[in-house]
Amino acid sequence: MVKVALLVILDAKPGKEAEVEAFLKSGLPIVQDEPGTIAWFGVRVGPSTFGIFDAFPDEAGRQAHLSGLLAAALRERTPELFAAPPRIEQLDVLAAKLS
Repeated sequence: MVKVALLVILDAKPGKEAEVEAFLKSGLPIVQDEPGTIAWFGVRVGPSTFGIFDAFPDEAGRQAHLSGLLAAALRERTPELFAAPPRIEQLDVLAAKLS
């Protein structure tokens, strides 16, 4: 059961949109190895705005993800790829449908 989630909004620096897209695509194999990450989506919201939505069964899963490899890579690449620091919202999931 999914109880908590993260919504991360990422604004690419001008000219870095393709690199941000590639970065998000490269994140999938990393999160596939996280047992506490129930769902993970890398998305494009607009021409230079991207996002990550991920869901977890509990706070421990969310914290493990926030201290994991993808979060570390995001922190490392932020100055290079993003116009501003990622906006990270911690969400409580009220209802969910997963296959």
